[in-house]
Amino acid sequence: MTDAATALDRFYSVIPAGGIGSRLWPLSRADAPKFLHDLSGSGRSLLRDTWERLAPLSGEQRIMVVTGRAHRAAVEEQLPELTDSNIVLESDPRDSTAAIGLAAAILEHREPGVIIGSFAADHVIANGHAFRETVRRAVLAADAGYIATIGIAPTEPAVGFGYIKTAGTLDIPGAHGARRVEEFVEKPDLATAKRYLRSNKHLWNAGMFIARADRLLEQLGKSEPELLAGLQELAAAWDTPSRGVVVDRVWPRLKKIAIDYSVAEPAAKDGALAVIPGEFEWDDVGDFASIAKLHSSGRGSELAILGKNARVLADASSGIVVSQSKRVISLIGVTDIVVVDTPDALLVTTSENAQRVKSVVDALRAGGSGDVL
Repeated sequence: MTDAATALDRFYSVIPAGGIGSRLWPLSRADAPKFLHDLSGSGRSLLRDTWERLAPLSGEQRIMVVTGRAHRAAVEEQLPELTDSNIVLESDPRDSTAAIGLAAAILEHREPGVIIGSFAADHVIANGHAFRETVRRAVLAADAGYIATIGIAPTEPAVGFGYIKTAGTLDIPGAHGARRVEEFVEKPDLATAKRYLRSNKHLWNAGMFIARADRLLEQLGKSEPELLAGLQELAAAWDTPSRGVVVDRVWPRLKKIAIDYSVAEPAAKDGALAVIPGEFEWDDVGDFASIAKLHSSGRGSELAILGKNARVLADASSGIVVSQSKRVISLIGVTDIVVVDTPDALLVTTSENAQRVKSVVDALRAGGSGDVL
């Protein structure tokens, strides 16, 4: 057990910057995924906002970004402070366990005893001070040997998020409010979500994980030993001239599995998973309805307009318009509308149906229209 200052000195931030964000098509594409866009209105991309939140915690020299090779130039342009040794490039996506596990294995190889925190590149978080205080408590829980996650106190019966079921408090010095995790729950239907909200035992799963790298890898080895072996082989070669050969041989064989299933859920069953409730505004901006909500004052009669040169005329209309073209978009008497206008694709739907955009992407891919994806 160490004190807070010492534990934070060993902390390293990891930003997995992957995923296309198919529910945000046609704005989010394979070559320009959502983390490279400004969706919050901050004037910065979601990736840059994530960096700004984490730099005060770990320092700019202790932030690692895991992203696809195709996105290297854009990531480096948005994060000029990112050092060469702290960018990890995936030849193709292998899901979150491979991305986060590889970062953990590399950092543990370089710095035994390191504590890592994984934070998605494409989330919106308000109140950076409260976020950092929550992460600091999670770092202390990790230093005590737990795999820690951060859960968000639900403000509504949301059906677009997974949930964390808690079971009792944990006595971890400096990590006040920490609770034991009983189980992870998949996205519920509305009736179930309402029951979760009333129970006061459920938190939104924000997909943030903080742990000693060796503990995370140990837990992974219990459920996915072959995957762990591959990641350790990669980490051993990462800072050597043989990296390229080993990556080409090992990476394509790594199992695709989300870290929720490979690490978090098994850790919960073992009683090794702690959750720190985060009392800050959070959204994974998973669809256009959530983006519209970010830009709304809550009156429900507003039209959010995104796009530097958007030309929108509206009368008695609400929802969101995202414009990347020079076309004039005119809306008359439509409510909760979603219009996304790009040079080669146009999406028109409603907030209620925003989650169904992914099915359009699947249909385009199946139909051989990959040129617009």
